[in-house]
Amino acid sequence: MPFLRSQVSIRSTMIDVLIALVPALLAGMMFFGLRALVVVLLATVSAVVCEGLLLRRFKSLEHFFGDGTAAVTGMILGLILPSTAAWWVPVVGSIFATTIVKLAFGGVGYNIFNPALAARAFLAVAFTASVVHYVTPFDAVTTATPLLTFLGFDWSLVWGNVPGSIGETSAVAILIGAVYLYYKGHIDWRIPGGYVGSAFLIAVLWGIDPWLTIFGGGLLFAAVFMATDMVTSPVTPWGRLVFGVGCGILTVFIRQYTSYPEGVTFAILLMNAVVPLLDRFTIPVRFGVGQTREQRQLAALTIALVIVAAFGAFAAIGFLTPEKQPVVIGGAY
Repeated sequence: MPFLRSQVSIRSTMIDVLIALVPALLAGMMFFGLRALVVVLLATVSAVVCEGLLLRRFKSLEHFFGDGTAAVTGMILGLILPSTAAWWVPVVGSIFATTIVKLAFGGVGYNIFNPALAARAFLAVAFTASVVHYVTPFDAVTTATPLLTFLGFDWSLVWGNVPGSIGETSAVAILIGAVYLYYKGHIDWRIPGGYVGSAFLIAVLWGIDPWLTIFGGGLLFAAVFMATDMVTSPVTPWGRLVFGVGCGILTVFIRQYTSYPEGVTFAILLMNAVVPLLDRFTIPVRFGVGQTREQRQLAALTIALVIVAAFGAFAAIGFLTPEKQPVVIGGAY
């Protein structure tokens, strides 16, 4: 409504997100060295410069920075890459995220998929060797993700001194950022709570270590910083909860039934695709307006059947190929 005013803007929100990401960046620098900072800076600067040039923001440096969404996309992309990534990988990824995933759909507010995650998926397919080359903290010895090497939960998973992407290893740093975003009112509990809670429950039912499931990969970082993206997540409370639960279930299924031990990227991207449906069928209906209850129930049943069919396909693949081998490049998945 035109008479309502708020001090909160896209720019101020993005600055808060950047602040919330700083603990994860500092933790990554502590464990993986200055090379981690270089990767994140390359991704962030590339995203800002690419968007600024394409939108012709030449008035001033502040104007060139824009609303801050490009910086957030670049920083998140850098944090979900390993510190060993070649210098051009974050640059190519940021350009792809900005041009193909964001601006091609009309810019901020119109993109269907999370730009950083879509870029991560593109890089994982196109430049696998560089993207999945993980090293141990401090001594930089090539190794695999804890999802493959750890037999159970270990406290090192909480502090972050384990192999992994730059910003995804330290649960403490991630939770500090989560508390800040929650305090500022930019996220609520439904998406991260539904994500973590459903993954934990499915792991218990499946006989997998639930704590390793939560802390052993990028799930926690994704639940806080990527699944909660305002553009690519539902706007209704029930829609957000269903979205989070779907992300958690899909993550565990993908980890179990594909050759990629980490299922976060594709789980969130798949749920991004159904966000319009979730919004459509969870928005409260005014009396006498909109779909009938029967139509809404039929739509919900259809969505449920599609999800069950997808899970059945994953299960069938798993049973038909019980000796699946994870993607391994130079000792890392």
